[in-house]
Amino acid sequence: MAKNRTRAFPLSGVFKKSSFSKPGVHYCVEVVRKGDVIVVRDSKNPDGGTLHFNRGEWDAFIQGAKAGEFDV
Repeated sequence: MAKNRTRAFPLSGVFKKSSFSKPGVHYCVEVVRKGDVIVVRDSKNPDGGTLHFNRGEWDAFIQGAKAGEFDV
């Protein structure tokens, strides 16, 4: 079983892709932390819209994803 750990997002404004993303694959999301807000965008359309989440919303999403709540 994997340890429950959280990684801090950079404050630099540089979006990060998942380490599971393969080079050249463009169906991923990118994430950056700006102050107390987590910003998410579509990697294939980086100039498109973004989603903004507060830390509590983001943590709830991550916990749900780890628990399999969004598995199809």
